[in-house]
Amino acid sequence: MTFFVVVEVSLRPGISDPEGATIERALPALGFQGISHLQTGKVFRFNVSASSEDEAIATATSIADRLLSNPVIEQSTVRVEMTA
Repeated sequence: MTFFVVVEVSLRPGISDPEGATIERALPALGFQGISHLQTGKVFRFNVSASSEDEAIATATSIADRLLSNPVIEQSTVRVEMTA
């Protein structure tokens, strides 16, 4: 089976996010008010061929931990969105 997975990578709590802070400071100049605690991250979407959803998640988690994120400063979440 083929599973469509989504991996979201974000900074761990306590790690500064200068890009997010810059975006947050720019929002009022663009007319957006009331936005706070903005955080940036990365999203990866791909298909995984596996015999089960659990196996697809395990494969995607391994990829996220070994290649897509820096586990020292980033955390990742993996989910299956749909079967492709």
